[in-house]
Amino acid sequence: MGGVDLLRAFSEHPASVGESYTEHMGHAACFGVRMIAAGVACLVHALLPFLFVHTGSRTIAELNERMISGRSTRPEPIAGKQRLTS
Repeated sequence: MGGVDLLRAFSEHPASVGESYTEHMGHAACFGVRMIAAGVACLVHALLPFLFVHTGSRTIAELNERMISGRSTRPEPIAGKQRLTS
């Protein structure tokens, strides 16, 4: 992998969603931490169903809203690339 290809590997997707590499890293890390915390809450809920009753579904809805709300201001994906929309 040449230098230009390596640079593209780190910049292509963030650019496709209108972010720099560092902005994308921060947003993705924040989403990941929230999903891990919600996953742990779901595991606790599996054992103790009276705890964290809405935590998993609420977290999914909040993260989805954050992701969707930013899409209208972001550029279209790079030609030939498709973004998942479900």
